[in-house]
Amino acid sequence: MDRKNALKVEKLTKIYKNKSSLETKALNNLNLEVKEGEIFGLLGPNGAGKTTFLNILAGTVIKNYGNVNVWGYDLDKDPRHVRSSIGIVPQEINLDAFFSPRKLLELQAGLYGIPKKDRITDVILKMVSLDAQADAYARSLSGGMKRRLLIAKAMVHRPPILVLDEPTAGVDVKLRQNLWNNVKALNKQGVTIILTTHLMNEAEEMCNKIAIIDKGNLVKLDTTENLLDSIKTKKIIFKVNLINKIDEKDLNGIKFTHNSKNEITALYERKKHKIDEIINKIKNAKMEIYDITTDDGDLEDVFIDLTKG
Repeated sequence: MDRKNALKVEKLTKIYKNKSSLETKALNNLNLEVKEGEIFGLLGPNGAGKTTFLNILAGTVIKNYGNVNVWGYDLDKDPRHVRSSIGIVPQEINLDAFFSPRKLLELQAGLYGIPKKDRITDVILKMVSLDAQADAYARSLSGGMKRRLLIAKAMVHRPPILVLDEPTAGVDVKLRQNLWNNVKALNKQGVTIILTTHLMNEAEEMCNKIAIIDKGNLVKLDTTENLLDSIKTKKIIFKVNLINKIDEKDLNGIKFTHNSKNEITALYERKKHKIDEIINKIKNAKMEIYDITTDDGDLEDVFIDLTKG
């Protein structure tokens, strides 16, 4: 069964002009689709256009041209329904220190015009594990709790799509894990998640599909699995008894380097070479191998390769 599009973007372009009327394309002809129920990662170096993209979705930046369709609603024709279909969790923590989580959510629901009888404040507080702090001042909450409160705030109008902009910036490892568990739980309940992050391991762990953008251009859009499969080079580290010179004839693209700890690193193309071939090159140089560790590469390698650093 075909899942519906949660978000469809066609030829989305945003141009900024400076004082000298020089143009910068923050987004250049961007095309992408996010399916219902996905956790979709938007990755890119600083200045790639991620924030511009999210601001267009939020309605705070006006696109130059292109089409944006959110949950079946066209951004130009039906901006109100687009806004009600999406909940955006900002990067900056912007909470009133003297409100409790419950009061903040009630206030937000009021801004969305949700009648008291239709509000689900307690359900949302439970979802983000803040039910115990429901009536505490926001200023007394920890950093991780404040992040979760921002997620709760973005959910008061029950949007089917939740957008998280760098959600774990400045959050320690334990709180990050807690936050991701919350996000995964929301996704299990049917919420489509779109997130930007600069932490590759985070994207690798969380996302089913990833778009990599650089200088406003989409450089790659694929499943996380396919992106990881596309890594060409593999790395093996050998611990040896002593370092000898390896015969450089017939290396056929294998690169060997060594360090002062008697470790030799071999970089090679996975489809071109077998591990036995590399082990034989070391043994032929009269080196005894004590230990072998391999590194299959990760999303960071794909990212660096695609954005050239």
